Amino acid sequence: MTLVLRFALSGFLLSTFACADAPATGTPPMTTPTSSSMPATAAATETATLGGGCFWCIEAVYERIQGVADAASGYAGGQSKDPTYDEVCSGTTGHAEVVQLRFDPKVTSYREILEIFFAMHDPTTPDRQGADVGSQYRSIILTHSPEQKATAEGLIRELTEEKLFDDPIVTQVAPFEVFYPAEISHQDYYARNPNAGYCRVVISPKIAKLKKTFAAKLKN
Repeated sequence: MTLVLRFALSGFLLSTFACADAPATGTPPMTTPTSSSMPATAAATETATLGGGCFWCIEAVYERIQGVADAASGYAGGQSKDPTYDEVCSGTTGHAEVVQLRFDPKVTSYREILEIFFAMHDPTTPDRQGADVGSQYRSIILTHSPEQKATAEGLIRELTEEKLFDDPIVTQVAPFEVFYPAEISHQDYYARNPNAGYCRVVISPKIAKLKKTFAAKLKN
């Protein structure tokens, strides 16, 4: 266990402000992924798909990490095809809000991606992150290879053995199947709406913690 991760896990920033209560406003980005899985533009890149509460938070975190080429908010882990935000929020599709990112493992390893993941959300609350409640907000790691699965399970085992959390880790580890990009209004949400209530109350403190804890891994 790295000292950085141990320090990061000393406390969590929870809020009573729910993601679903915040309107998807702001100027939409020019483009958004349209395929079921983001294509890698270089053989050296790797894909990770993670869910840890509202996807606006996770996306904002990884967009700042060295080696991450792109990050997209979307839905995965459910049964229905091409779900909408409202359908996912209803809890009937089985999907989780996730972020799929393409990264260079030579710059930031998959293990480091996961260390940031566990530091930036609470993996001990089933189907919940703060005021965001529902199965769509569950903690989930969707693995793209046997190696990713082994890394994820190994890190969870380490965190459990070292008792860095008061409660058991409930993060689901499952094989990746398909990723459905979220609506364009949800892409780059924090970048476009930094002064929105949810962003100020929930996301900005996470970014402040990220800057303090993982300064060496941040993009310039």
